[in-house]
Amino acid sequence: MHDRTPAEPGAGKYLLLTSYRGNGTPVATPVWVVRDGDALGVWTPAGSWKVKRIRNRADVLVGPCDARGNPTGDQVPATAVICDPATTARYRKLIARKYGLTGRLTLLGSRLRRGVNGTVGIRVTL
Repeated sequence: MHDRTPAEPGAGKYLLLTSYRGNGTPVATPVWVVRDGDALGVWTPAGSWKVKRIRNRADVLVGPCDARGNPTGDQVPATAVICDPATTARYRKLIARKYGLTGRLTLLGSRLRRGVNGTVGIRVTL
């Protein structure tokens, strides 16, 4: 059992989400993150490689980072699952609230480019 709470890796503006390719190679990606009860929520394009990797392998590493993906703390093991449309919509609202004008503009641009079903939420549980 970890002595960390989900708030620690997700407390900052960015989360470094490390997923794994089929051959086991880790791929780290900085993402926006919100709290989802005792878990963390991430929002991303539905066709992104991280979504494909998580569908194939749910174990990930997460930790705080800066906007460029440079770690600013320890990475911890976690489990990631792709969310249903209702949870994805909730994550969009949480992102708009946490990231303010930048978040709302990013969400709007994504909706115009990809449509409402062009993005998915990822629930990360430590």
